[in-house]
Amino acid sequence: MQKIEIPPERVFYPMCCSLVGANVGGKPNYLTVAWFSMVHPKPPYVMVTMNKVHYTNAGIKENGTFSVNIPSAEMAEITDYCGLVSGSKYDKSKLFETFYGKLKTAPMIKECPFNAECKLIQTVDLPMEELFIGELVGVYTDERYLTEGLPDIRKMNPIILQMPQKKYLTVGAELAPAWEAGKKLIK
Repeated sequence: MQKIEIPPERVFYPMCCSLVGANVGGKPNYLTVAWFSMVHPKPPYVMVTMNKVHYTNAGIKENGTFSVNIPSAEMAEITDYCGLVSGSKYDKSKLFETFYGKLKTAPMIKECPFNAECKLIQTVDLPMEELFIGELVGVYTDERYLTEGLPDIRKMNPIILQMPQKKYLTVGAELAPAWEAGKKLIK
């Protein structure tokens, strides 16, 4: 079977959705973001990439903090809404119960199974986007989302964005143990 070239404009692999939180003008605001990832293990850094026009960006720069909140599949409608409307026109903070951790300026969503508060380390200016790199200062979850003391993605049931189809999915079945499945091929 021969490979065919496809357009590179959009990412074609599934991405976990998050709600990025920042205080803007002293008020919590949340934006749906699928472009985020771990980028460094120690200290633990994450990055989020957002279009320069987003209202939330100003709050990240203003306070030097932000949060990454992972919503569950049950929150698909409200998560989608937070990506459709701007915090400059709609008060999205009223949709959630907000809490704060150590940083005091990175609003987090109590209803989300996973929350991380981040201290801004670096901002990278891209042609259309701003990439924010933050150090994880605090990570929070509920006991019900843990298995043997560790976060369990299947219990959290995050929303997965599939592009370019623009569909939300959930996590599938367990496939194989990581760092173990390929050992039988080592000679």
